[in-house]
Amino acid sequence: MKLISWNVNGIRAVLGKGFGEFVSEEQPDILCLQETKARPEQVPIPLGLGGYHAYWDSAQKPGYSGVAVFTREKPLSHHVGLGIEDHDKEGRVLTLEYPNFILVNVYTPNAQDELRRLSYRLDWDAAFRAHVTREAEKKPVIFCGDLNVAHKEIDLARPKENRRSPGFSDEERASFGDLLGSGFTDTFRHFYPEKTAAYSWWSYRGGARPKNVGWRIDYFGVSNSFMNKVADAVILPEVHGSDHCPVGITLK
Repeated sequence: MKLISWNVNGIRAVLGKGFGEFVSEEQPDILCLQETKARPEQVPIPLGLGGYHAYWDSAQKPGYSGVAVFTREKPLSHHVGLGIEDHDKEGRVLTLEYPNFILVNVYTPNAQDELRRLSYRLDWDAAFRAHVTREAEKKPVIFCGDLNVAHKEIDLARPKENRRSPGFSDEERASFGDLLGSGFTDTFRHFYPEKTAAYSWWSYRGGARPKNVGWRIDYFGVSNSFMNKVADAVILPEVHGSDHCPVGITLK
């Protein structure tokens, strides 16, 4: 079973950049998208996704944020958001229950320049951590998406220069550590603990992507008890169309 997650930085924009061909080639069983920036009625059914069940959580603000899940197998249930009004206006969480696991697709808020939204970001992190740990009491959880944090120095090209940048503040890194510490494994680092230059996001400025001056901020996290069901984890930097590239896992 193949699961792929991709921050597409606008689904309507990426449709004209090989998105349909990518889906047709990869044939994911579950495709999780972040930063869709659209409501479902604004989006034509993308090439290759006609046979999928689609679920959306769109932001109240037009053209902003948003997540979507396309899945071959219809889930047993699904729900939108975290159930907290302050956190559920920006289209950031979808939770789908399957027979053997619960999937959570997430687009974590950015702390923004000068960390001006850091306090909200940490409140969000705590609410999200409570959500996934609560879901994990029912079944193993797979969470995926743009978590907007590079956890360790190995996860970005220039850690010293970015020490207090959004996504690499001590507070955000510690908070992500708390998330993993609540019973989850970073699948990519499980399989590739020492792999360097493995990034999923590059700034549009300064030719960062051709130079591979990037960050790994897109993840698949899995309940520790479910890791024996994960065969591999991948990052697909050769796939363009967004400032992020897709990431994925394969289940046994």
